[in-house]
This record gives sequence, C-alpha cells and structure tokens, in this order.
Amino acid sequence: MISCCHLVKHCNELLNVTQFKDYCPNGLQVEGNRSIAYLVSGVSANQALIDAAIEHNADALLVHHGFFWKGENPVISGIKKQRIQALLVNNINLIAYHLPLDAHKTLGNNVLLAKQLNLSEIGYFSTNEIAIIGSVATQSGIEFKQRLTKTLSREPLHVAVDRQIQRVALCTGAAQSYIEQAIEQGADAFVSGEISENIWHIAKENNVHYFAAGHHATERYGVRALGDYLAQEFAIKHQFIDIINPI
Repeated sequence: MISCCHLVKHCNELLNVTQFKDYCPNGLQVEGNRSIAYLVSGVSANQALIDAAIEHNADALLVHHGFFWKGENPVISGIKKQRIQALLVNNINLIAYHLPLDAHKTLGNNVLLAKQLNLSEIGYFSTNEIAIIGSVATQSGIEFKQRLTKTLSREPLHVAVDRQIQRVALCTGAAQSYIEQAIEQGADAFVSGEISENIWHIAKENNVHYFAAGHHATERYGVRALGDYLAQEFAIKHQFIDIINPI
C-alpha cells in the first residue's frame, strides 16, 4: 500500500511532467482514497473503464486520456458528471498522464511501440523529442502493414507508395501532423494513430508510406507499462483493462 500523494509525486518526477505544455492536467485529476493498494489502468477514462475499476474495487484508476481537456466546456454535466460522480461515490482516484507518457524513454507509448515493431538505431525528433525514427530490415509496404496488423491485432489504413521501407518514423495517437518532420528525417514510412484528409496527399506527393494504425491501438503500451512499474516499485496490485476502441 502506498499513499496516493506519494505515488503521484513519484510519477510526476519520473515522467518529468513540468517539461511539457500539455492539453490537460497531468497527475491527480479526481481525488479518492488516500492510500492505494489496487491500481487499475487503461487507455481512456470512459464509463466502461470506470465501471470496471469499480467492479475490481480499485483504489485508483491510471489512464493516458483523462479529463479536463483544453478548450472543452468546463461545466460538469452529462457524461462528465456521470463519470466523475462514479469515481467520487466509489472513492477512486483518477490519475492521468498524457504527453509525458507518450515521450518517456523507457515507459512511453512511442518507445514501446518502436520496440514492438523491432525498430533499431532509435532516435528522436520533433521539438519536444516525442516522435521516434528507427530502422527495420528492408521490406515492402505490404510486408510492413502485415507486421503492424499482427502487432496491434488491427489492420491499419495504409497510404501506399512505390518505395521499399528501411527507415520508419512513428508517433502514436493523433500525431499525423508530424509526417512532414518525419519526411525531413528521411523516413520511408510514418506510423501514427489517426489520419487527416490532407495527410493522404502529403504522403503520396512525397512518396512516403503512411500507416494510420489506430489511436487507441497505438497507445495501449505506456499506461500498462507504468502500472506494472508502479506495482513492482510499491508492492501494490495492478490490473490493465483494455476497453476496445476501433478508432
């Protein structure tokens, strides 16, 4: 068992949260039990995941996508009220880490996806050093698509071009705008979670493969790894629960 305050302080320091200008608060978002013995983790703090945490009698819920996003209506009503009320009634802490969890060099979404894809010679790019570029054995776009499908259990949308793949850049989630920086880095392919209309043309006109592999699918690794780390570090119980989202 560990105090919630101590656990959050440890995570804040581990993930260097003060180094990021994020779209939401990182750390404790909803206060619950003062002590944590059972931690449930998942990608997004939706009602299904909150209900699962309640069913498991969790003391805290650790997520990548929490609440209170920049620009959203601050009024606590509708589904936001239902979710927060469920946490408060059941005395469950909500702890969320967004960009700091994407970027971490050992527990981050990006580095862990890169490892899943067996990228070597890994380096970082983008102004916040959040995106990754690395090397794979030379292969076709179809072969790499098959690799992604097997790794993520989800077939990605593939903007295909006539080019072999050796250098792969990636940034999980809604990071499609990094494609132009990836091109500047000499990438043959760029992997992200989502795609926008203009990305199709940017990829085609620059002869670079683009793979939209799923926002949820590409961001399952970091929060699970952080939860496992905390369980080992503080001798608490941890359960990762994957609420499937095809987006």
